[in-house]
Amino acid sequence: MSAGNSVTPRILERPEHPISRRDIDGNVLKVLYRLVGAGHTAYIVGGGVRDLMLGRRPKDFDIATSADPQEVRDLFRNSRLIGRRFRLVHVFFGQQNIEVATFRKRGEDPVGDGDPMIRLDNTFGTPEEDAFRRDFTVNALFYDIRTFRVIDYVGGVDDLERRIIRSIGDPDVRMREDPVRMIRAARMSARFDLTIDPDTEAAIIRCRDDLAKASTARLAEETFRTLGMNGAARAFNLMHRLGLLPVMLPYIGDHLDRAEAAENIERNMAAVERELAPGGVADRAIVLAALFLDHYVNDRDLRDPATIRDLLTALRGRGFARADTERMRLILEAWPHLIEPNRRTFRLARRSFFAEARAFYELLASNYGAEPAALTRYLEGPTQRVRQPDSAPSPRRRRRRNRRRRPAAASTAASPATSMAASPAASMAASPATSRATSTDGVAGSSETRPDLTHPE
Repeated sequence: MSAGNSVTPRILERPEHPISRRDIDGNVLKVLYRLVGAGHTAYIVGGGVRDLMLGRRPKDFDIATSADPQEVRDLFRNSRLIGRRFRLVHVFFGQQNIEVATFRKRGEDPVGDGDPMIRLDNTFGTPEEDAFRRDFTVNALFYDIRTFRVIDYVGGVDDLERRIIRSIGDPDVRMREDPVRMIRAARMSARFDLTIDPDTEAAIIRCRDDLAKASTARLAEETFRTLGMNGAARAFNLMHRLGLLPVMLPYIGDHLDRAEAAENIERNMAAVERELAPGGVADRAIVLAALFLDHYVNDRDLRDPATIRDLLTALRGRGFARADTERMRLILEAWPHLIEPNRRTFRLARRSFFAEARAFYELLASNYGAEPAALTRYLEGPTQRVRQPDSAPSPRRRRRRNRRRRPAAASTAASPATSMAASPAASMAASPATSRATSTDGVAGSSETRPDLTHPE
């Protein structure tokens, strides 16, 4: 199909599709009705329609309209304009925001170096042109709130029925226009159990190096959206097969060449995925730690402080936040002291990140032949384990107390009788202090020589 000639869309009337207004968020309906009431065309578009057609509950809804961004902004006081490459409006309802975009069409053909990557996407168009500029057919369906119809310009309904992910137009051009689409294809395939069309898959393999041209922030975001949600293990396997991982994640490409490395990481991702609630999202540091744990365990070089610093620098260069990479480092560095508990494990237990590191260990310990209960037994077991019998504490030398000297003139001026008379009173006055000092020294000495059963030195 081509957007150059007008295409008659396939229309699904209300009895022919499963979408009901009851399945649509009430605030989304408010936005749609206000746009329609102001004389504009407005549809639910993209993944929201796809999910409803598959019988799933969408996480969010996107709206496309004939109103330009400023017109949308004028209609909603609770909104703001965002974006430069792709100008759109966010309409806010408390913590919820609904994305409203104007119908667009594909920009002009590339000139100069011939790179088709989209850098500006603010050429407004018609609903038909908007459908043909989207990435995959299953993401190009429209739902009309006025007529309750599903509108399909590109064959997305047929592809959903066949459970196929297919690019709109030339797949090579589509992947080079926006390289992040390669990751999206893998994510949709994994989450919805869809098969990537052979032509689209071949184009992904040919164009995978173009991922390096994508925004690092978008790459990091798409990585977490793909590997931190349901379907993460299958998505990892698919991205490995398509050759996307070495471009997305530093250091991991060489490790994947090792026998069983990919299978081990896939098991780690599956373990993280099992802990997710339906529609849940894994913590970003946990996702990174699960990806790099097998490399950390099986490659002594990565455990070198200089090498791990290089890894963190490389990850930050790919758009991953410092907070996430630092937490990943702490979790990985705690792993050896959890899988083989030792005296340092008790010191780690006092650190703020220990609970997170322990939860991660308990999640993945069985993948590496360890028993999570062994760590619990060690931490809660007999106190004799804290110090070995042959490791008696070294005696601590008592500090010499500084005593104030009496003035020489006063001592020579005092007569023997005065000294004798003052001696009992001075002795009585000094005895409580001396007694307290002796008592304190005795307690301190016993405290210093008694083993610290909870946190050994």
